[in-house]
Parts: sequence; C-alpha cells; structure tokens
Amino acid sequence: MNKIINPLVAATGGFLCILLLSFLNDFNEAYIWLIPPFGATLVLVMSAHKSPLAQPKNIFFGHVLSGVSGLIVITLIGSDIYCLGLGVGLAIFIMMITNTVHPPAGGNPIIVILGDQNLSFILMPLAAGSLVIIVFAIIFNKIVRRTYPFRNKERN
Repeated sequence: MNKIINPLVAATGGFLCILLLSFLNDFNEAYIWLIPPFGATLVLVMSAHKSPLAQPKNIFFGHVLSGVSGLIVITLIGSDIYCLGLGVGLAIFIMMITNTVHPPAGGNPIIVILGDQNLSFILMPLAAGSLVIIVFAIIFNKIVRRTYPFRNKERN
C-alpha cells in the first residue's frame, strides 16, 4: 500500500506547492515566482524529504548562492558560452564549501546568465520562492505526519 500512498502524497504536495507559486505568479505579474529549478526542488522535498539536499538551509542558500554565482560571472566576465559553465562550476564550489548543496539550484546560474538578470532576481524569485517552498514543505509534511525538516541525528 505504501508503494502507492507515498508517491501519491509526494505528488499531491508538489502539485499544491506549484499551484500556490502559479497563483502568486498570476496574482502579481510584476514578479516572477516560477522557475524550472523549483520543480526539481519539489521533487526532492516531497519524495526525498529526509535527504540533506532537501533541507531548508540547502534549499534557501543553494538557490540564493547559485544565483549570486551567476551574477558574479556575468558582472566580472560576461555572458558567452564559457560563462555558463563557469557560473555552474562556481555555484557547485560555493554550495560545497558552505555545506548547502541543492542540485536543482545548479540551473540558476544558467538562468541568470542567459537572462541577463540582476540582483532583483536573487530576491525574487530565488529567495522569496525558496521561502515559500520551505514554509509549504514544513506545513504540508506536518499535515501528512512526516518529519520535516530533519536534523542529522534524526536522519539515521
């Protein structure tokens, strides 16, 4: 039975959170709330909520720091094809040294560089959207009686 229930719970959570972000996106068209990496974040949070990669610190700082990586590259070097790899590589480096690895965030430097984004993109959608996902995940997981977030000793 858990082979059906757990995926159904995870899918429902992903659906509801993207629906919420979509509503926020449509409610105020001046701000972008939806970016593809958030879909991947929800896969982790809903289906692998015990993973260190799905914890709030990793979600928030992974998205923000990877976006900043893209800004650093575009500001200092530009936006040619080499910059895309450099932005992703810098994001990986920064996430690893800060212990905030969040794989979906690896797409953010590409979005920043290709879209010629600025600091406002770090605030909206990266920081604000990450916070919405984190708060949603905490509430949703409490409702479905799953422990989230996890502390290291709880994960074992």
